[in-house]
Amino acid sequence: MAARNREPATATLEIPEEPRAKRICLEVGEADGHECVLVSEGGRVSIGSGRGNDIVLGDRTVSGRHCVVRSIDGRVFVDDLGSRNGVYVGGAKVCTAQLEPGACFVVGRVSIVVRSGTTSQGHRTTPLPRVVGESPAMMRVAEQVRRLAPLSVPVLVRGPTGAGKDLIARALHDLGPRAGGPFVALNVGALPRDLAAAELFGHERGAFTGAFAKRDGAFVAANGGTLFLDEVGELSHDVQVKLLRALEEGEVRAIGASKAARLDVRVVAATWAPLEQRIEQREFRLDLYHRLAVGCVTLPPLADRRSDIPALVEHFLKLSESEVGRKRISSAALACLVANPWPGNIRQLRNVVVRAALLASRETIGPTDVDNAIHEQPAGAARLTRDAAIEMVRKCSGKVSAAARACGVPRSTFRGWLQEEEGCEV
Repeated sequence: MAARNREPATATLEIPEEPRAKRICLEVGEADGHECVLVSEGGRVSIGSGRGNDIVLGDRTVSGRHCVVRSIDGRVFVDDLGSRNGVYVGGAKVCTAQLEPGACFVVGRVSIVVRSGTTSQGHRTTPLPRVVGESPAMMRVAEQVRRLAPLSVPVLVRGPTGAGKDLIARALHDLGPRAGGPFVALNVGALPRDLAAAELFGHERGAFTGAFAKRDGAFVAANGGTLFLDEVGELSHDVQVKLLRALEEGEVRAIGASKAARLDVRVVAATWAPLEQRIEQREFRLDLYHRLAVGCVTLPPLADRRSDIPALVEHFLKLSESEVGRKRISSAALACLVANPWPGNIRQLRNVVVRAALLASRETIGPTDVDNAIHEQPAGAARLTRDAAIEMVRKCSGKVSAAARACGVPRSTFRGWLQEEEGCEV
């Protein structure tokens, strides 16, 4: 995590561990593309915006000859060549830094990750629709998704919270033969246990107390398309049994119905939970796990795809432009974002970027804005006073929805803060 600072200090970094890779790979991420460049033992690679460089970056904040990466005796170094905007490692501006595999440095608005081993520049997988990121880790995910999309088998998407599992489920749908059918998403982990079965399979009138009318469930709504079950590891045992039966037989029996209905639904499930551990603890059925995991896609945490962060930042700034205004991010601020551990993954990054844009008094987001956005307690963690809520709305150009999103609370909650005193009109 980046230290609280006004401007990262210039330093020479020494990393204790000494990688001994014969060849290293520089994973270069840009908003409009991605490439991998090999550096052999004893070799050097120049980076800059000028044509004579080994890696040419189309970024106006990058100097003509910006820096050099060299490999000496199994050690990897990056040297700043007197660039205008500097080279950043771990959020600090450096003259020279020793890098280990997995380390990331920022040049202009481009992040570069050091990897050990080799890479192929032949076949290139096309990025997934709606998914921002062309790092090797995400290209492997894209390749998995494109192999599975044409099939009808269930798919289990695994990954940490906030990594974008819903986007992968949507890509499986959009790239497959069911793209013209419905895509129904249901967070089963958020359902009350006594209502989960009804939400999934539907119910007849009078099937239980409160069932005043017949209602179709998510399976019926997704007929001919895809049903995305998020947080499937949270299902109760009785619902797990019913889900297993639906997957095996292709039929769904609504609660209180006399017969089952045959449906054509592809199921994509997602979970952050360690299902193997839950199986050992008898909290999740082994047979259901095998039925769901016919196809598997594992999403990496954001910390394992840092070269995607600049593109993600630009994406989030563009999405929020109508609410927070047009903002740019400085190299130093981007370096702080790249260096952050991101336990909340993409969801956390998005919230921090929007908060930093709100905090920035100028068009360019600086490292102090990012640092405050990362470390300050989110406004949603405590109740805002009416005056503080009004000030947040002012920063968001008078838009209540944008202010609520920046505070991490529902719009209704934020409006309640504004209406604490009589006479407040929103």
